[in-house]
Order: sequence, then C-alpha cells, then structure tokens
Amino acid sequence: MEAEKWGRRIRAYRKLKGYTQEGFSKELGVSVSILGEIERGNRLPAEELLEKIAHSLKISIDDLTPKDL
Repeated sequence: MEAEKWGRRIRAYRKLKGYTQEGFSKELGVSVSILGEIERGNRLPAEELLEKIAHSLKISIDDLTPKDL
C-alpha cells in the first residue's frame, strides 16, 4: 500500500513536469521497467533514487512523500 502511494505521486509529478516514462528513466539512469514498477506501486524506490527523482523534477523529497505516511 505504501509503495502505491509513492508511485502515484512520482507518476503525477513526472507527468506534470512533461516527462515521458522513457525519457525520465534515462535521466535517472534506471530502466523503464524499474520506473514502471515504482509507479505501479510494485516496488519502493531506494533513498538514493528518491533523491535523484526529486532533483530531476526540481522538487523536494517532502513534496514526493505521501501526506498520510
């Protein structure tokens, strides 16, 4: 359940910033399948990847953090 919340927020911010899944995964240095698993809530992103995601989207990790955690 927690992974789903993270994934939904990451996907929403990615789309808001105009990234495709393929383009964003390349910028992060991960495969499209890993990003897809994270966005679908099948996998929690590691702390290091969360930092990369936030930096690439020009937001803070707090912005990505689901509010009810």
